[in-house]
Amino acid sequence: MQPESMIPPAARRRRMLQAGAVLALGLGFGIGLALPALAQEQASPPSLLVLDFDLIDDHPEPAQAEHMKARLASMQTVFAEGVAAAGLYRVIDLEPVRPLQAGFQAQQQYLHRCAACQIELGRAAGAQWVASGWVYKVSNLILYLNVLIRDVASGEEKLMKSVSIRGNNDRSWERGLR
Repeated sequence: MQPESMIPPAARRRRMLQAGAVLALGLGFGIGLALPALAQEQASPPSLLVLDFDLIDDHPEPAQAEHMKARLASMQTVFAEGVAAAGLYRVIDLEPVRPLQAGFQAQQQYLHRCAACQIELGRAAGAQWVASGWVYKVSNLILYLNVLIRDVASGEEKLMKSVSIRGNNDRSWERGLR
């Protein structure tokens, strides 16, 4: 097995996209169980706005802050691409509502904890569903990847998934998406 630093970035991204599609299939299965009527009624996939993921870090390391931020952004992108590639959702572009998201982020420490923020962002983007994600880093050995999907119209949480990640590196985060 090659050390992670020796794997080309394009290959790492491809593996992460494949892992995102696997997670997307699992999330789609959960949504299908929770909302069978919606799955039958809709001819096209429902629209989903995927917000930027949050990081809760109990032991921050300033030297790794930029790397953690980039890894978190990559996870959000891979998740969004994965659910879209699986055909489970029509992912709405986040860019038009980024200024609104930035305003909420200036007021809230974590967007995943603000249901009203998620709903407002979803409405502004014209999405039926909104996904918020966060990684809780207990230590460099123990991390948790969480994704919450909320119905924009009702504000109800429809799905919450959490996986444990062992190890703080690209490969372990990628496995967390599987």
